Amino acid sequence: MQYGICQLSIVPVRSSADEVSELITQLLFGEHYKVLESRKNWSRIKTIADKCEGWILNSQLNFIAEDEFTTIQANQTKNHVAELISFVEDSNQILTPILIGSCIPNTPSMPVNFNGIAINKSQTKESLVKIALLYLNSPELKGGKSPFGIDSAGFTQMVYKINGYHLLRTAEEQSTQGSALSFVEESEAGDLAFFDNASGEIDHVGIIMNDNYIIHVNGKVRIDRLDHTGIFNNDLRTYTHKLRVIKKIV
Repeated sequence: MQYGICQLSIVPVRSSADEVSELITQLLFGEHYKVLESRKNWSRIKTIADKCEGWILNSQLNFIAEDEFTTIQANQTKNHVAELISFVEDSNQILTPILIGSCIPNTPSMPVNFNGIAINKSQTKESLVKIALLYLNSPELKGGKSPFGIDSAGFTQMVYKINGYHLLRTAEEQSTQGSALSFVEESEAGDLAFFDNASGEIDHVGIIMNDNYIIHVNGKVRIDRLDHTGIFNNDLRTYTHKLRVIKKIV
């Protein structure tokens, strides 16, 4: 088994070994992974945080030794960047831009200096909405996890991650976590609302705010009204998503 860590700002992870294949997720700076298979130009990896499997270019692959990987795994303190854009400086004083939600590694193969804002312990529930608002107006991108392109589950996952809580990668997977609530009125700011499509499959998730509002991704990260029916888009004057279940994670 081989291991790696993301040393770039962001690396696309695709469904197959092809640059035009579907983007299924992204690696952010400092995220580590297992290398499952290697080909001439591509490698299939498995992310450690959420067990996503996909393909990355070998030119963007950065190997680390097994003992270093084990040390990262054992380290319970994770420093997650809490600013939209920051920089790290390597031993040659070269700067690399990094994005909100990136990890600041404490590992010999990536010695970096970081002077920005990072969170290294679980935050109160009130912090979830504060971090979520930093992503406001970020464009929608299926498979994305950054303020320059993000999907609904990537959005909730990153907001929770920065605050010290673990969510899986897709809306359907996230809906299996936490405790279900019976009514919207029982929810608190920071709880998750899940929505299904015409086939009954959960394909959308958002973060509940105070006063019956929700922040979610629909074209962009935006704020809409929420009631027992679903999400009401004031711009379109119609419901865009049908409510399935509300989950309390924190």
